[in-house]
Amino acid sequence: MKTLKNILFSTLMLIVMASFSQCASSKKIQDKSPVALEQVYCQSWVAGIEGGGSGINIFIPMKEEFSQLDSVYFRGKVAKLEIIPDSLLLVGRFKTDFNQPKDMVMHKDPKKEFGNEMPEIPKNFPFDLKDDECVISYLEGQKTKYFKVKNIVQKPILAYPAAPPNKQ
Repeated sequence: MKTLKNILFSTLMLIVMASFSQCASSKKIQDKSPVALEQVYCQSWVAGIEGGGSGINIFIPMKEEFSQLDSVYFRGKVAKLEIIPDSLLLVGRFKTDFNQPKDMVMHKDPKKEFGNEMPEIPKNFPFDLKDDECVISYLEGQKTKYFKVKNIVQKPILAYPAAPPNKQ
């Protein structure tokens, strides 16, 4: 009898936990954008020096001012939107793993590897998006809402030149 109670209690707890986690992760995408946008585009970049970094920027040009736009979800990552001063252009900046400095110690003695950073574990991404789609979050009062942008144009990669020579 005690075993049956434990099984029933465990099953009930699993059902309750599953329903709460599903509610928390579901985000309703609005049918209509709250602001008129021009053609959204993205552009990858890479530094010209080894370990200088790389990333991808997504550019969101607006036709009118709308300050409630908050974050952008794109290609499995999320970034806060930055406003380019004196323009109607927003930018979301994403770092990528390519050309990042890797100062990692590999040693048979685990104590010597103490300072190594843990690898980033991808979090559950809340949206199912294609490579040419993004979701933008915005605030309406105290509530966060979302809308999808499709047909994002991929511009050619921007390769920054090497660092300038050291002038002493």
